[in-house]
Amino acid sequence: MAERSNFQSLKDGSDADFEFTCTPCSKENIREEADKYCPECHEYLCKTCTRYHGRLKASQQHKLLDRNDANRGLHVAKTKCQYHADRDIEMYCKTHDMVYCAMCIATEHRSCDGVNKIEDVFKQSATQAEIQALLDETKNAHDTVKALTVKQKQNLTELDKQKEAIEGKLNDTETKLIEHIRNLKRETAKCLNDKYSTLKEELSVSVRTAEVLKQTTEQLQMIDSLNLEQQFVLMKLMKKTVQDVNTSITEGATEGTKFIDFIVNRDLTDIFARVKSLGNVTAGIIGEQKLKKKQYKIKSTKEINLKLSSYQMKHCISDSCRLSDGTVLLIDSSNFKVKKLNTNDSIENVYDFVASRNDYDSVARPTGICCVSNSEVAVKLDTNRIQLFTVGSYLSKGRTINIIHGYLFGLTMFCGDLWSSASSGVNVYSTSSNLVKSIFNNQNGKSLFKSDVGQMTSTPETVIVPDNYDGAVCLNKDGTVIRELRDSRLMRTRGVCVADDGTVFLCGISI
Repeated sequence: MAERSNFQSLKDGSDADFEFTCTPCSKENIREEADKYCPECHEYLCKTCTRYHGRLKASQQHKLLDRNDANRGLHVAKTKCQYHADRDIEMYCKTHDMVYCAMCIATEHRSCDGVNKIEDVFKQSATQAEIQALLDETKNAHDTVKALTVKQKQNLTELDKQKEAIEGKLNDTETKLIEHIRNLKRETAKCLNDKYSTLKEELSVSVRTAEVLKQTTEQLQMIDSLNLEQQFVLMKLMKKTVQDVNTSITEGATEGTKFIDFIVNRDLTDIFARVKSLGNVTAGIIGEQKLKKKQYKIKSTKEINLKLSSYQMKHCISDSCRLSDGTVLLIDSSNFKVKKLNTNDSIENVYDFVASRNDYDSVARPTGICCVSNSEVAVKLDTNRIQLFTVGSYLSKGRTINIIHGYLFGLTMFCGDLWSSASSGVNVYSTSSNLVKSIFNNQNGKSLFKSDVGQMTSTPETVIVPDNYDGAVCLNKDGTVIRELRDSRLMRTRGVCVADDGTVFLCGISI
């Protein structure tokens, strides 16, 4: 540095001592007294280095402090603007109560009121209470973000599982479609072979006719060697053969040339041409989507007579279920019967618990029913049992499961277990007769239901349990509350069902 010759410099070992030493010079083992401090470079600068610092393009915009100001703790580098990385935050906008750089103010906040330099706004340091309040808010925000991160990771895991399941369905659908197309091809190929064989057989007649005529000609050439009787018989037979051949030739000429052809099923190809995908992939947020209000109207009503010819009390249909093949079963609790309906909504079969009573059983009144499989149902009895039936031409009794609170209405199958209503909650039983869990309280230990529960229904994700007090509660398979459907107009809710679009229907004595 040529300019350095104008200043007195001291090598290491000099008796001179400075409170602040120039940082760049000290890197060359030169001790120079510092005059300024750069908070962005974190360096003390002598007068010579200060001039060079201001000339360099990379540092010419740096704001330098006097060395004594830096020593008093004023050397913290200014915060850079998140929108303009080369700009310091220097301005305050009162309208938005936020700090910005000069570029932000010039471009976005020119019409705002209360725009000032930061040093003209703050008058005193933040109080300890203000700092602590902000720290508390930061901690709460951090905890919320942490919990949200965990939830989103779990959500991502579920999304991966859902994606994998959908891919499995796509593969299954593809396999079924390909197999169906192969079956269609096999049926069409069989039809082709049958028609081809028929036409081939018909065309082969001319070949056989030519052979017959050849044999006839050979026989005629030998007729002189036969006696009169043999000649007479042979002439008649040959004449008949020639007549048959001529008839066949005439019919063949009339029928024309035989052929086979194939016309593509346009219905099938048109369907594939119109279809753009194997299904509809939807995405959304469970519990957050706003469902469009749908006005349900009664299209028709129908009255079904469920009374048998024999004497019965007034029947009370307390529950019902529908198998995958459309079979409907009803619980007539007043008459101790399970009634099976046919496709014409007439009673096809009845299981009578009174008539089937024996020394082992007391009279059992059915209170609920649900499907267990495509051909099996579970019937809840007030004798604290669940009776399983195989549904065929008749209802055949199977195994039993011991329970409590069998007299209460409410039974459904969910995730392989039987959910049965209890006095103010739900008991869950395995099909092997074990009590899996009891659900009476929510996650906070408070009573989940305000009154006795009623009939239940299940969706692929939840069980919906009516609360006789004011609505219903949706639970997942662990018994965790997903949501509550509460309204003062839903007093004494007893029944529930869910439409295909997710609409929940509740009914009760007072609704």
